[in-house]
Amino acid sequence: MAFLTASASDHTTSGSAIGRFFSAIGNALVAIGEANPRLRRVEALQRLSDEQLAARGLKREDIVRHVFRDVFYL
Repeated sequence: MAFLTASASDHTTSGSAIGRFFSAIGNALVAIGEANPRLRRVEALQRLSDEQLAARGLKREDIVRHVFRDVFYL
């Protein structure tokens, strides 16, 4: 799983009303995604060492599959 970090520039504050509207929608979607408890669980597991993950019976590449196992049928 890849994570992308981007920062907004000042063009959103001086842009058109339509630009600010879509920027607000985008910010709301990001906030909803970051508030997801599953995402927080993935991040917590990713902070563990490989040894700690092994003690839990997990490999680093299986974290997302483990957290979302009841949602995705893989």
